[in-house]
Amino acid sequence: MPLLDASALDQDLEQLASLFRLLSDKTRLNILLSLARGERNVSSLCKELELPQPTVSHHLGLLRVNNLISNRRKGKQVFYALHTSVTLADGNALEIEAASFSLRIGRRTVTLRPAQPHPERIVP
Repeated sequence: MPLLDASALDQDLEQLASLFRLLSDKTRLNILLSLARGERNVSSLCKELELPQPTVSHHLGLLRVNNLISNRRKGKQVFYALHTSVTLADGNALEIEAASFSLRIGRRTVTLRPAQPHPERIVP
């Protein structure tokens, strides 16, 4: 199996560092954990997190732009849910799949591992 070239490795590390910066905020982690229990609108998140609407909307925007959550509109309301790249594993750990790694965040542990190759892909 060939080694990654320096630019690919650098790109992977930058993506990982960006993800860690995004997840370093307690409010964003609480939003992800809340959405792991099901779809929510901004009002219900504000009530649950006891935070003002502008604060929650700001963090939702950052999570959405970085593809950790998705949204759908129903009339005037916007509902948020975890993106398909984020799942709830074992009932209490978030698992985030990225291009070249998988990050698992549990109550007391964080695990980083290379992403599993897809069966239909041939690895040289």
